Amino acid sequence: MIFDPKVILNHLPEIASGAAVTLILWIAGMALGIALGFMVATLRRYGGRAVDASLGLVVEVLRGTPFLIQIFLVYYGGPFIGLSLDPVPCGLLGLTVYSAAYYSEIFRAGFAAVPHGHVEAAECLGLSRPQIIRRILLPEMALIVLPPSVNLAVILLKESAVLSIITVPELTATVSAIGSQEYAFLEAIFVLALVYWVTVEVAAWLGRLAEARLSTFKVSAP
Repeated sequence: MIFDPKVILNHLPEIASGAAVTLILWIAGMALGIALGFMVATLRRYGGRAVDASLGLVVEVLRGTPFLIQIFLVYYGGPFIGLSLDPVPCGLLGLTVYSAAYYSEIFRAGFAAVPHGHVEAAECLGLSRPQIIRRILLPEMALIVLPPSVNLAVILLKESAVLSIITVPELTATVSAIGSQEYAFLEAIFVLALVYWVTVEVAAWLGRLAEARLSTFKVSAP
């Protein structure tokens, strides 16, 4: 077997298109997952025992089942309950819900890490619950939740390869099709490994940069 770089060069537009779909779904799914996860964590903290127990059960189910099974259930089982989605919207929904379950646990741990005395002091000053969340909880837990959030973002990027199973035209599906078409499986594997590795390294670097900025702010803050 001979490695032929011409195969990669001849299919660069298709590879770039697949990589763009992967990045868009990854970033959008992660952003929506963070928003939904924060909402779930907030409801579990302030919504009472019944809400906490109900949402906790949903989170445990999502965290306890593989993403592949979840995306299969949404794509192939959805039509039985009236939820019929095209591959791309289904992939985005799957990534959002899957990541939200994990982000909710990260935020819940971040809430718990903030000293209770700080919250009590804010309540004594007459701050409302939204103000406490915005001015006390969010700033203090930002540095705590950032490292696990970056790690989860990296995991989510790798999990996005599963979307090829439901024919989402992302990087893995595109490169695999090129490999089968050209009988260039070595080149396909190389491209996949390279693109994912570079993207993961960039995400990790951005995470370290953000953590350094937050650390500086925390040290310099009065």
